[in-house]
Amino acid sequence: MSSASSASSASASSSLGSQDASASAAAGVTVPSIDPRSIDSCSQDSSTPDPSTPDPRPQLIHHAHAFHQRGWMFGTAGNLSAKLPDGSFWITASGCSKGELTPLQFVRLSATGELLTQPTPAAKPSAEASIHQAIYACFPEACACYHVHSVPATLLSNRVVDDQLALPAIEMIKGLGVWNENPVVKLALFPNHLQVPRIAEAIAAQFREQTPDVPACLIRNHGVTVWGASPEEARNRVEVIEFLFQYLLAGQLYS
Repeated sequence: MSSASSASSASASSSLGSQDASASAAAGVTVPSIDPRSIDSCSQDSSTPDPSTPDPRPQLIHHAHAFHQRGWMFGTAGNLSAKLPDGSFWITASGCSKGELTPLQFVRLSATGELLTQPTPAAKPSAEASIHQAIYACFPEACACYHVHSVPATLLSNRVVDDQLALPAIEMIKGLGVWNENPVVKLALFPNHLQVPRIAEAIAAQFREQTPDVPACLIRNHGVTVWGASPEEARNRVEVIEFLFQYLLAGQLYS
């Protein structure tokens, strides 16, 4: 396994089985409850974020706009989140264009999915917030989680018959933390479900038991999710994984 996946916690004991009533009422969907993990550089036991903590929303807006320009977040697809020192996280609200986001189009959720901050009544949590919960629970060092929907990711997810996509052993793989000579790297591939919490449950169940090769996973006919220790690292990893997807598609086209 790659050193990039050292963010995984082998001792993860989070459960996605119980449902959080507050999140369900706010989002209109069932969001699985994941026990908060202790305690890393960006997670402390506190119900109120430190007011001195920088607001990550402007940076998330900037990255979302860039992804929208590249065609990775068209329509209202995808979502970006950043975790605060208290373990809660800001995430893009449901149904918002990622090319025209404002700070009011985010919600803040607790590690268990409770709605903590709702800047406007129109700002609702996305069902895909459950995926972000799963990632933060399984990888305590992760402080940002980005989920985008691109054409290359969707196409490649349909050209794999099993539950892994082989990534090319080229220089760009280093951007995902893989520094081995001629590495064999597999990207975990999960089935898509209309009820997104089912996807989150599958991700959490697998990553609690098996450390992924890279800090990313692919959902068939859906999109890719990456995570990192900061929004900048998550942004870079989205760019790297999308480059690898384009490389694989180009190789199939010209082979």
